[in-house]
Amino acid sequence: MSEPGGHHREILRLAVPAFLALIAEPLFLLADSAIVGHLGTAELAGLGVASAALLTAAGVFVFLAYGTTSVVARQLGAGDLRAAITAGVDGLWLAGGLGVVTAAVVAALAEPIVALFGASEAVIVQATTYLRISSLGIPAMLAILAVTGVLRGLQDTRTPLIASVVGFSANIALNVLLVYGFGWGIAGSAWGTVLAQTGMAVGLVAVLLRSARAREASLHPHPGRILAAARTGVPLLIRTLALRAALLVTTWAAASLGDVPLAAHQVALTVWSFLAFALDALAIAAQAIVGRSLGAGDQLRVRVAMRTMTRWGVWGGAGIGLVLVALHRVLPPLFTGDEPVRTALAAALVVVGLGQAVAGYVFVLDGVLIGAGDGRWLAWGQLVSLLGYLPLVLALRARGPSDSPALDIVLLWLGFTAWMGLRAAVLGWRARQDAWMVTGA
Repeated sequence: MSEPGGHHREILRLAVPAFLALIAEPLFLLADSAIVGHLGTAELAGLGVASAALLTAAGVFVFLAYGTTSVVARQLGAGDLRAAITAGVDGLWLAGGLGVVTAAVVAALAEPIVALFGASEAVIVQATTYLRISSLGIPAMLAILAVTGVLRGLQDTRTPLIASVVGFSANIALNVLLVYGFGWGIAGSAWGTVLAQTGMAVGLVAVLLRSARAREASLHPHPGRILAAARTGVPLLIRTLALRAALLVTTWAAASLGDVPLAAHQVALTVWSFLAFALDALAIAAQAIVGRSLGAGDQLRVRVAMRTMTRWGVWGGAGIGLVLVALHRVLPPLFTGDEPVRTALAAALVVVGLGQAVAGYVFVLDGVLIGAGDGRWLAWGQLVSLLGYLPLVLALRARGPSDSPALDIVLLWLGFTAWMGLRAAVLGWRARQDAWMVTGA
């Protein structure tokens, strides 16, 4: 460290804009839930099912951001900015190819995909409509992931913030206009999302291309480098698939409990995602700092920054969790007018809030290991956590719905919190080792 406490300022410089950018997306999802929720319970539950499928289809490729951040930050730490930007352009080409293929598959199989959740017929109709339209925005979603990863690796978290604020603000305005002004219902919400995502992607890609030209980095697709980027992302892809599988089986279990618990779960999961994105700002800072520090060969800086960010993650999670518990009866009316859904949601939010300290710990350590490029171990660790969680989910689904939707949703979220505890144990064990701190570009 160049000076005592210098790493605090570096963390804040990266984490604060990342925090604001990250919460923009879940704020949009919360607004989307509120807009669609007032259309009816079937529409809100349908949004829950479709969102789970859509976020899985795009979220499995989050390595486009995470892996790129690590590679670009290491090259930056080693002093080769041109190589850093070239790696980012390769990631963008990979994102384009994956986005087109994924969009075509999701659009063609939208109805069978949502039917897998076992929801009611009314919910399936709404979910299919939303998913089929929203699939058109998948290429833009992946492009956003790729370029955001490059900018974070270059220690720039402000540009993604600007793009997020503009894009998601436009998204809310479009959703209100198309859902209520044009009377398109849940389809209007989907079209608003697609239009906003496309605009964000265009803006971010323009920023990357300008930087590439300034450094005379190659803009042409290079099959060898693109395949290398794909191979590097495979472990993170497996890690993300296991993570998304845990979220999907939770929604699958919620669907078996009936429309009321499923609708409540949709909002609770959206709130959890909002808090996760907020806490993940420290993970983003961890990826950038750890990657650059290891690229420069500074292991001590990594350890010091990791201790600071872990401590901040736990205390930050505890703080926002307590705020959520205090507001657990205030928030539900913002999302639905259905009293049974409100009651079940209020109960779920208490559990969500109490689990945030563990979540803060998990997210920071996940970011540290991603920044170190420890993808292979992360893949195995996430698979172990998933295998430990599956018996809980299967037991909850086998139990079936009770006379109390609130009790059903509380048990579901207690199981989900136990899964986060498993992740904390696995990541904490790895972080105490030294094998992941490999230096160099």
